[in-house]
Amino acid sequence: MSNLNRAEQPIGIFDSGIGGLTVVRAIKDLLPKEDLFYLGDTARLPYGNKDRLTIERYSLEIAGLLTAEGAKLVVVACNTASALALPRLHEVFRIPIIGVIESGARAAVAHSRNRRVGVIGTRATVASRAYERAIQTIDPAVTVLSQACPLLVPLIEEGMFDHSVTIEMLHHYLDPLIAERIDTLVLGCTHYPLLKKTIAGVVGDEIVLVDSAENCAGQVVEVLRDGGLENRAERPGYLEVALTDSSNPFFKTADRVLELNISRVQTRIVQGVTLAATPVVP
Repeated sequence: MSNLNRAEQPIGIFDSGIGGLTVVRAIKDLLPKEDLFYLGDTARLPYGNKDRLTIERYSLEIAGLLTAEGAKLVVVACNTASALALPRLHEVFRIPIIGVIESGARAAVAHSRNRRVGVIGTRATVASRAYERAIQTIDPAVTVLSQACPLLVPLIEEGMFDHSVTIEMLHHYLDPLIAERIDTLVLGCTHYPLLKKTIAGVVGDEIVLVDSAENCAGQVVEVLRDGGLENRAERPGYLEVALTDSSNPFFKTADRVLELNISRVQTRIVQGVTLAATPVVP
């Protein structure tokens, strides 16, 4: 297959739930001509409290479905899967596979002034120390302080972005990092950009927030350009969405916060068999 034909293939993106839609939004902003196929593994979320072998298996299944759909590149829009499954994905698949950690680590080092960086993420991401290793590979002088935030993803999935309970939990998780004088905070889960304004209100103006979705999208641009895989079609790219379990909050979040135009969503099992097409619930 020529690069020209490959360039016209879609970008595959996956996450355990709605969080990866922040990456979809960022990619659409930077690459409006690219066709996107997003798969949310909503039947098995969250990934953050599962072990490495389970996350590897899930990631291999989802990436396999996306490659069967003809994806020219796969974006692992999940920090947990990026931390624990990316090496295995690179072994199995021959197309480019991009995670969210490397680009976030580069941005954190670039922004930090006092070399004290905070990272928030799921239990699995924090336990993997993936961000710590990535950041200190770039600059060993940076001190990385990490905090697992297991209750944030369920609150986000319920759309409780500025609820008093969410703000209380953010203070519980972030106040210790603020006390450690961090000047940069990595949002180490693609769900967390949906809380960006609320997090900014908790940490204040002096702490720079590193958005994993935005930085991942920038890496996608680089990989497509370097590989000659940019879609040059004279039309806006489409967005196709599939879930492993239909979820009304998924659509409401996409419409209200990210302004993504999703007319319908397919429900699929991980082997790639389409079970149904579900209209968006207003």
